[in-house]
Amino acid sequence: MVVNQEEQLREQLKKTFGFSNFRGNQADIINNILNGRNTFVLMPTGAGKSLCYQLPATIKEGTAIVISPLIALMKNQVDQLNAFGINAQFLNSTLNKTEMKRVKKETLEGEVKLLYVAPESLTKEENVEFLSQAKISFVAIDEAHCISEWGHDFRPEYRRIKSIVEQLGNIPIIALTATATPKVQLDIQKNLQMEDADVFKSSFNRTNLYYEIRPKVDVNKQLIRFVKEHKGKSGVIYCLSRKKVVEIAELLKVNGINAAPYHAGLDGSVRMKNQDDFLNEDVDVIVATIAFGMGIDKPDVRFVIHYDTPKSLEGYYQETGRAGRDGLEGKCIMFYSLDDIIKLEKFNKDKPVTERENAKLLLEEMSSYAESSVCRRKQLLHYFGEEYTDSNCSEEGMCDNCAHPKEIFEGKDYIQHAIDIAGKTEERFGIKHIVNVARGIESQYVKSYSHDKLDVFGIGKDDTEVFWRSVVRQALLNEFLEKDIENIGILRVTDKGREFLKNPYSIQLSKDHDYIAEELEHEEKSAVKAHDKELFELLKNLRKKVAKQKNLPPYVIFQDPSLEEMATTFPTSNDDLAQINGVGMGKVMKFGKPFIDLIANYVEENDLTTASDVVIKSAVNKSKIKIFLIQQIDRKVDLEEIAEIKNMSFDDILIEIENICYSGTKLNLDYYIDSFIDEERQDDLLDYFLTADTDDLDVAMDELEDDGYSEEEVRLMRIKFMSEYAN
Repeated sequence: MVVNQEEQLREQLKKTFGFSNFRGNQADIINNILNGRNTFVLMPTGAGKSLCYQLPATIKEGTAIVISPLIALMKNQVDQLNAFGINAQFLNSTLNKTEMKRVKKETLEGEVKLLYVAPESLTKEENVEFLSQAKISFVAIDEAHCISEWGHDFRPEYRRIKSIVEQLGNIPIIALTATATPKVQLDIQKNLQMEDADVFKSSFNRTNLYYEIRPKVDVNKQLIRFVKEHKGKSGVIYCLSRKKVVEIAELLKVNGINAAPYHAGLDGSVRMKNQDDFLNEDVDVIVATIAFGMGIDKPDVRFVIHYDTPKSLEGYYQETGRAGRDGLEGKCIMFYSLDDIIKLEKFNKDKPVTERENAKLLLEEMSSYAESSVCRRKQLLHYFGEEYTDSNCSEEGMCDNCAHPKEIFEGKDYIQHAIDIAGKTEERFGIKHIVNVARGIESQYVKSYSHDKLDVFGIGKDDTEVFWRSVVRQALLNEFLEKDIENIGILRVTDKGREFLKNPYSIQLSKDHDYIAEELEHEEKSAVKAHDKELFELLKNLRKKVAKQKNLPPYVIFQDPSLEEMATTFPTSNDDLAQINGVGMGKVMKFGKPFIDLIANYVEENDLTTASDVVIKSAVNKSKIKIFLIQQIDRKVDLEEIAEIKNMSFDDILIEIENICYSGTKLNLDYYIDSFIDEERQDDLLDYFLTADTDDLDVAMDELEDDGYSEEEVRLMRIKFMSEYAN
């Protein structure tokens, strides 16, 4: 670029946007557009893609059309541009007729510098007609990966963009994406007929982001703890379904975290408010669907959490890319479970065959990334066709695999076998076939191609499928094998691979994560997790003392299972204690204080982790049946009638009432009990529970059955007793 041209561009940059210098290859891209050249930009999220078309739009005569798939992003960018004094508008389904008329009028009069259009709006005949009358400077296609069926957000409307642009005249195109594998890049260029476009590719490496995959066990507990450790910081949590978005937003809120949901099913005004509250820092955490995406340009997002496993590595990379756009700290945590992958595969079962196969391959890449113990950065960049040779990630521990390396083993022979099998099967197959040949699996393809007759067949029969998949993936990462761009899923041997076969050398491989084993191990640990026996004895002694003072049996205060749970989670507040099974806020208010004081002293003396760290409040609304029962009992409706209304058995109704009572809620069943049990029998049963060591029903029936008491009578009087004395 000519020096004075660059200076002029810098002056314009400073004057319009307030920046002194361009980042990366922004200046070259802008200059290319100003020269009327077709331009293809691959630039990671947060590296300044938008400026590449926004600045030339302010310089060139006419209106730049920006095609964007996200309504949220359109509004966000238009608001920002208007704040800079640039007339930018959008044309989408959120506008009413009057607003649409105004936008079109301003565009035709040449006042609008950037017009954001949704692909669906672009395909409408009246809009094509209107745009053909306007003076258009160039067309920018944002999120261009949506054009490719191999892209993670494939939108059929994007396939029509080229034919519509041709109707508007010979207009230069700039296509931009933050997530394009070599295959997707080729697909975009072919579809837009811009194979001759100048390609500007920035590094996909986001040096400030920390990547971590965690097994999806006790996920809510992990989530609350992580967010609380980053209190007051902005974060995004991605979930797979709208239902889960609402559920997690509620969970965060009841645990004292300032959070809001965001998904396509919310009312437009609510969605807009939640977005604005997040941008304006009135909300710390936004919970969003993966499918809908956020489209929010917020520079100080400090963490991005994937509650569910994403559908593809492109989606994962783009969503994690919302963290740390200001170049400062950004933590990217993903909770991974094989169950999520299986669930996503089920979602794909009704798709056409080709689309289903594509989606399956993308999911395989996703699970390979999660389960691999190789540097996360190296894997991500390799996926986007970039080699990562820097050692910074491992030195600074900027991913979980570099911070906590897995077991290393000598891989020379295994890599040799993988390359050899790929070559001897004529480089026409993918990872599954290579693994089957290595393990000696007589699959349909192996037999039909007579690959069971090869000398390499079964050469690795003593090792698992998981192990061999890892070997082949690491052969890819070390560039002994490569993906065939034209024929997706097929692996070819590289020159480096052929050389390795001739002159093999020592190569270190690492063992993969086994998340299924980790989940089972966690479950076993949780199952055998013992309570603190010393604290349990102290709590029992206190219970005995309180019971004596109140002239009640100890079980009325708290039962043994409740004390055991207290001695496991150490609740030190009313809210924490109310979370213990069989307690509830009613009992907390009546008996809780001395127990909380005892636990707090014990925690301080022994430096223990308390319930606020390990117990999370449930976001589940009070059971509808619970509320219904309390209301009906308040109205003195017969229990048989309640059972009939709810289509439940009398026994089930009693179980629900017992649960309510044992969680600390007082219920007055006198109206029913008085009509069912005479006063003398009531007094006898109350006396029994007052002097009994336990309220166990079997023990009670052993003692009372001979005196002619039915189980229903005993249960009803136990409810009356617990309501009067315990709650």
